[in-house]
Amino acid sequence: MSASPRIAFLASGAPNAQQALEAMVARHGQHPPEEADVICALGGDGFMLQTLHRHGGLGKPVYGMKLGTVGFLMNHFNADDLLGRIAAAEPAKLRPLEMLAQTESGASTGSLAYNEVSLLRQTRQAAHVRIHLNGQPRLDELICDGVMVATPAGSTAYNFSAHGPILPLGSHTIALTPIAAFRPRRWRGAILKADTEVRFEVLDPYKRPVSATADSHETRDVVEVVIRESTDRMVTLLFDPEHNLEERILSEQFVV
Repeated sequence: MSASPRIAFLASGAPNAQQALEAMVARHGQHPPEEADVICALGGDGFMLQTLHRHGGLGKPVYGMKLGTVGFLMNHFNADDLLGRIAAAEPAKLRPLEMLAQTESGASTGSLAYNEVSLLRQTRQAAHVRIHLNGQPRLDELICDGVMVATPAGSTAYNFSAHGPILPLGSHTIALTPIAAFRPRRWRGAILKADTEVRFEVLDPYKRPVSATADSHETRDVVEVVIRESTDRMVTLLFDPEHNLEERILSEQFVV
């Protein structure tokens, strides 16, 4: 990357993010994401995920600065020496999950997830789900509020709140985690190889409807959901050396 990279500044709708956007554009100029060398996202983790979904296919590295409520995927905001910070930043390469969901109507929807794909019951009725791994049934019936598959980058988010494991970056694993499992009560999920294909089969979907959500994209009334790691999509996030993503994931395991 050149000493004066072309930067595409993107910001959430929060007032402080919009103010920072105006100041950054005045100082460094503005370029469309398609023509930029690097994308600078101003906001929180939610906005970072939006940025990755909208522009991840461009293959441009993304440097985020926290101007939102949650900033695990972001660097600290500082208006000074942005070019120096970008030049010194350490890359973290992430592969999203691909979700293919089939609904009761027979429609199929596909989506990517950089954090997790989660299935959740839609009504007071508990979800009944059968779990297949690489075409083989592994759990005949999970009775639960839901179940999810999380990436290493997403393992510290919803997955961790559901008592799932934190996965080291670069471990080439994914987390399979139940949400409030009723039966089998002692099952706490599994750590799988990243290339494992996970298929959720919803049992009795008309009586016990279930939704599937890939990051923030929800599909209602699903009967089957297939999840696998993407082989053709990869994004690069840039982090300040003293707060790189690998260190954050490690540190999160020692928070008391």
